Amino acid sequence: MTPRDLPSLTELLTGQSLRVALDAGAALMVLEGRVRVVSPPSWFGETVFTVKNDYREGEAYVAERGGWVEVEAQGPARIRGVPKPASHTALRPSPLARLLRLLLA
Repeated sequence: MTPRDLPSLTELLTGQSLRVALDAGAALMVLEGRVRVVSPPSWFGETVFTVKNDYREGEAYVAERGGWVEVEAQGPARIRGVPKPASHTALRPSPLARLLRLLLA
């Protein structure tokens, strides 16, 4: 996702899903409501898995690596895409995402 590809705001109704391709370091900020984000598929040994996390208003999903993510609204929600920051210190991944990165490295 590049800055020129980002919609300014996306509104989702309860149960609606959105699939979007993100570059590594890009983020999705939850402005209102709650969403579930399904990360791009990964391999662990011979098994493919995805990670599902819930994000609430004010939280952001930061893509550890590029790929397609699915965003599902748990209720009415508004999200905004945020391009990769110049410095990765601006938006940090969740502790669970960091743990998975360590396990898969």
